[in-house]
Amino acid sequence: MTELTPREIVNELDRYIIGQNDAKRAVAIALRNRWRRMQLEPAMRNEVTPKNILMIGPTGVGKTEIARRLATLANAPFVKVEATKFTEVGYVGKDVESIIRDLADQAFKLTREQATKRVRTQAEDRAEDRILDALLPRRQASAPNDWSQDQASPKAIDSDTRQKLRKQLREGALDEREIELDVSMNVGVEIMSPPGMEEMSQQLQQMFANMGGGKTQKRKLTIAAARPLLIEEEAGKLVNEDEIRAAAVESAEQNGIVFLDEIDKVAQRSEYGGSASGVSREGVQRDLLPLVEGSTVSTKYGPIKTDHMLFIASGAFSLAKPSDLIPELQGRLPIRVELSALSVDDFKRILREPNNALTKQYVALLGTEGVELTFEDSGIDRLAEVAFQVNARTENIGARRLHTVMERLLETISYEATDKSGEKYVIDAEYVDNTLESLVEDQDLSRYIL
Repeated sequence: MTELTPREIVNELDRYIIGQNDAKRAVAIALRNRWRRMQLEPAMRNEVTPKNILMIGPTGVGKTEIARRLATLANAPFVKVEATKFTEVGYVGKDVESIIRDLADQAFKLTREQATKRVRTQAEDRAEDRILDALLPRRQASAPNDWSQDQASPKAIDSDTRQKLRKQLREGALDEREIELDVSMNVGVEIMSPPGMEEMSQQLQQMFANMGGGKTQKRKLTIAAARPLLIEEEAGKLVNEDEIRAAAVESAEQNGIVFLDEIDKVAQRSEYGGSASGVSREGVQRDLLPLVEGSTVSTKYGPIKTDHMLFIASGAFSLAKPSDLIPELQGRLPIRVELSALSVDDFKRILREPNNALTKQYVALLGTEGVELTFEDSGIDRLAEVAFQVNARTENIGARRLHTVMERLLETISYEATDKSGEKYVIDAEYVDNTLESLVEDQDLSRYIL
């Protein structure tokens, strides 16, 4: 798992997310506490439980983006799920235990990648030998008296040729040559299953895959295409699957992080819905309780305990309040973080500062057509003001409004870009006003178009 300090984690999040420092600090501390706990003595380590987090804020302010970026930083099993996809036991749909099964899959994939990386050099050497065997089959050993002392044996000649081929192979000179190989045969069986039956379909797929295990098929491939297949196959032979399973279970239990998005949609709100929907929502919360407080879930890798997993829940809470969650679940989410609505200055920074800023994306996209797009400061400022105004007059969807405004702004340029290679476009305040002013002023029109 990551060894970044809280300050370094916040700095990494700052590269992609503007503002929301309280939320960034909370997740940074929680992530660092995972590392701190692993440094403790086993007896104390078992007593330290994670402090789960509830992030509250309007839509489009960065809650989900924090989760996405946290997943890349964590270097630990991480799964993000929508709370609205689950139903209580007895209703058609996914049950909440599938969250832990998904986390186990992520842990296994991560652990296997790490194990494969450790044996990659050895796997590459083995793959190289198999390619050379296909190019130059090994000779059978000859009788010792068949060749005079001053005459080179076929084995020695083969060895010299093999070394020359190895050198060419490593230089890439043979990449386009075709060879015939015996490669493992994957038995791919796609099984469609109704909602809530995904686990059964996975087990059936695994059963059919095991039935075809060990079988090979001859394939003609270029060396460039064969090399990654052979490396993966040889790495699979070098790693111990049982050890990987055990390590994956340990990693999921000790370092697993679950991000529960849209938790407000399953909050108990009797005044907003009928009794049946209320029961279903409260049922999902009650099913989540054992996972959050600690229970054991059966997976195909073995039983997994959830006692030390970190749960981060988030929601807009526009129709419900955090107090609408059942009290038991509220108590399991002790750290509350409120994310603030975005201001005009935040919009300006979002368009300028992040590594993946929308303006940089559109410059790169249109650059592939030979169109040079330039955003002046006045244009960015006006874009931010327009997005903020539309949010204020209609529904406030936060930074997502920038996507709709930007698409509308560049619609003509994007459409004609193929025929305008070599041309330059400057997006300034005047261009933004000419393109968007009529839409922004007409509230009814902006409601449907922006």
